[in-house]
Amino acid sequence: MAPSMSPPPTAIRWQSDTDRRTCILAGDWTVHALARRGEVAARRRALGELKDDTGWDLSGVTTLDALGALLLWRHWGQRLPAHLTAPPIWLAVFDILASQPIAPAPAVERDWLAPVRQLGDGMFAAMSHGRDLLLLLGQLVLDLGGLLARPHRGPWREISAQLYQAGARALLITAMVGFLIGVVLSFLSAQQLRMFGADLLIVKLLGVSIVRELGPLLAAILVAGRSGSAITAQIGVMRLTQELDALQVMGISHGQRLILPRVVALAIAMPLLVVWTDAMALLGGALAAYVQLNLQPAYFFQALPRAVSAANYWLGVGKGVAFGGLIALVACHFGLRIQPNTDSLGRGTTASVVTAITGVILADAVFAILFRSVGLL
Repeated sequence: MAPSMSPPPTAIRWQSDTDRRTCILAGDWTVHALARRGEVAARRRALGELKDDTGWDLSGVTTLDALGALLLWRHWGQRLPAHLTAPPIWLAVFDILASQPIAPAPAVERDWLAPVRQLGDGMFAAMSHGRDLLLLLGQLVLDLGGLLARPHRGPWREISAQLYQAGARALLITAMVGFLIGVVLSFLSAQQLRMFGADLLIVKLLGVSIVRELGPLLAAILVAGRSGSAITAQIGVMRLTQELDALQVMGISHGQRLILPRVVALAIAMPLLVVWTDAMALLGGALAAYVQLNLQPAYFFQALPRAVSAANYWLGVGKGVAFGGLIALVACHFGLRIQPNTDSLGRGTTASVVTAITGVILADAVFAILFRSVGLL
C-alpha cells in the first residue's frame, strides 16, 4: 500500500466529457478514514448517484486498503467497471477480491416470539436453580446430622480455615465500612433532630437502626461480595482442574468436604462480624453525635443499653446466622454448577455475588415482616 497521506478536502468529484461522465476518486480510502462518524454512509450516498455507464478514475487515490476496496467492489456489483483508470497496485487489490467471491449478507429476520422464549428460558433456569438449591439444602441437613452424630469425624480443619478466611480476614473492611456508615447516619440524623430539639433521641435512632437492620445487612453484603465470590471461585477452579472429579472417584462427598465446612464457618463467623460491625458503626455514630450535637460519648454508651432492647440485639445476631448460611449455600451452589471453562467461571462468580446479595435483602425483608412487633414496642 502507498504511504498514508492526508485526504484532500474532496474525495469524490465528477468530470463530464462529451461521451460520458467520469467519477474521479481521490484521497484516503482506508479503515482510518472511513471510521469517522457517517463517513461510510456519506460515500455510499455519493456513489449511489452514479449511473452504470459512468467512468471511474482512481489515479488520485493516495491510500487504499481492503475496506475501501470492498466498498467500491460492492458498489460495482463485484466486477470491474468497463471504463476504469487505476494504478496497477489498486488493480491488484481488486483482482484479489475477484478471486474470492463475497457472499451476500444473510437477511435478518425479526423473531417476534423472542421475548416470550427468553421469558420461558428464564423461568426454566430459575426452576432449575431452585431445585438444585433445595437438593443442596437437603444434603446439608443430612451432613449436619452426621456431624452431630459423629463429631470426631467432622472436617474441623476445613471449618477452622474457612473461619479464618471468612471471619478474621474480613474484620478490617467491615470495621471501616461500619464506622463510616455510623458517621454518615449520625451526621444526617443529627441535623434533622436538632430542628425539633430531640437531640437525645439520636441514641435510640442509631442503636435500633444499626443493631437491628444496618449492621447485619452491611456485614452480609460485604461477606457476600468478599467471601461468597471466593467460595464460588475456589470450587469453580476445582472444577477446572478436575479436583471435584477426583474427590468423586475417591468416594469423598462434596457435601461433607466442601459445602458443610463453608456453611458452618460462615454461620459462625457472620454473627461475630455483625457484632463487630455494630460496635464500629455505633462508635462512628457516637463520635459524629459529639461533633454535631455536643453529646458526650459517655452518655451515649450509658443510654445505649436502655435504648436497644435485648430482643433487637438477638434478632440482629440471628440474622447474621441466617445470612451466613444463605451466602455460603448460594456460593457453593454456583461453584458446583460451573463448567470446565474460564468463561463459565467468570459468569458463575458474578451470578453468585448478585444472587447472594439479592437473597440477603429478600431474607431481611422477610425478617422485617415476621418480627415487626418484636423489640419495637
